Order: sequence, then C-alpha cells, then structure tokens
Amino acid sequence: MDSHNPRGDGRRVALITGSAKGLGRMAALTLAERGYDIAVNYKSSAIEAQQLVEAIGVFGVRALSVQADITEADQLQRMVGEVRRALGRIDVLINNAGPFVRERRLFADYSLEEINYYTRANLIGVMELDLLVLPLMRSNQWGRIIHFGFGHAAESRGWPHRAVYAAAKVGLVSFTKTLAVEEAANGITVNMICPGDIRGENKEKAIGDVEQMIDEESPKGRPGTGEDIARVIAFLCEERSDFITGNIMDVSGGLDPIRTLAYDQRTI
Repeated sequence: MDSHNPRGDGRRVALITGSAKGLGRMAALTLAERGYDIAVNYKSSAIEAQQLVEAIGVFGVRALSVQADITEADQLQRMVGEVRRALGRIDVLINNAGPFVRERRLFADYSLEEINYYTRANLIGVMELDLLVLPLMRSNQWGRIIHFGFGHAAESRGWPHRAVYAAAKVGLVSFTKTLAVEEAANGITVNMICPGDIRGENKEKAIGDVEQMIDEESPKGRPGTGEDIARVIAFLCEERSDFITGNIMDVSGGLDPIRTLAYDQRTI
C-alpha cells in the first residue's frame, strides 16, 4: 500500500482554503462529485464547514474540516499536518481564501496593520502554503495548484480604492507564472483563476439558477455563479490538463471591474 495514500485506491486529495462558504464551497462539492477526497479549511465558520463535510459524504468520498487562519504561518503548518495525517496526501491545493474590501478606500486611509493583514492574506500566506504542500506533490510527481486573482490582474493596471488588495494579487500573478515554470518538470501545474463580480448567494448557485436573471453590469447579461468558477477548477485538475500551466484565466462574463469602477467615478 502507498504510504502517502492509506486507502491505496489512488484517490486524489484536494485542500481548499476558505471553503466553508461561497466559491470555495462550490469548488469542494464539484471536486467531491468527481471523486476527490476533500479538506475543508475555515477560519471561523465551523458550523458551515461541518455542514459541508456532511454534504460531501453523499458522494462517497472522505472529507474533514480544518480550522486555520491563512495569515498565520504556524496555523498553516498545523493544517497541512492534520490533512496529511487524516487523508494521507495533498494532490490539489486551491488557494480560495483571500479577503477583499468592497468599500472604496484610499491607500492613505489604511493602517500599517491592515496593509500587513491584507498582504499576508492575499499573497504571503498563499506562498507559504504552497511551500508547505510542494514536497508532498513532488513526492508523487503530480499536483495542481490554483490561485485566485481579479479580472485583468495580469495587466497590472492601477485599481483606485483597491490598492493593497490589487498589489497583493498582481504580485501573485508573477509568482503563479514563476512557480509554474519551476515545477512543470515535477508534474505540478500552477494557474490563477480571476472570477468576475460574483456576489452573495450567487457564489453558491448553479448556472441554471441564474440563466433567466438579468445583470445589466455584465456583458454576458446574467450574473456569474459559483458553478462558473468550479467548472474551470475541475477542468484544471484533470489528469490531462497537465499542458495548461502558468495561465491567468478571467472567468468574468466579459466584465472589467477596474474600468467599471472608473466609469462609476466619472458619473458620481
């Protein structure tokens, strides 16, 4: 029996940060339906995480919930250890967690503590978690790492009132491309998904739930959903998606959040 896979059945294990709710929850359910064992990470949503674990059980795969704050390096180490002891391995890492401040704020209005927190949550913590998981993936010569960004992040344009978040995510773009090149020979792909402005309950909805809804801000004409994002994640995690790496993928229905914001400012 493979020492990294107690069941010996070759089943892949996916660790998804911030997956008790929202886009992470949809990703967890989608991968579980495709036969992945799932590690649900949460910071404070313990009840929702346990409910998700129970929902995943319907698919006949293993699941556990693990509490950890992605801004704390020691908690990341503990989380990886817990997942490996319980599920034997980590093949897929989806770095979904990463706080976004929706209110418009000038950079000058941030505190030093807030700058440090949002940078750690959206960039440094992601890098630290990748570093912890890479040896497990290298040992199996297979892995999938997925980062989250924002629409048009690869263009490194300025985003007024989103300075700290945007800077962290743009830094993550460069890191995504670099890590993809460095780890390609080890069978590990690294990509970034940039969701559109998917809000509230839509994060946990299927495409069929919103097909008849109108979103006047979206060029597509309908709101985005969690399924839109989860479908791309599932595709990137497939065995034969190994030639797709180092990519920054907008999944936004054509929405450009930066230009939308600029337009709003001119009309205020």
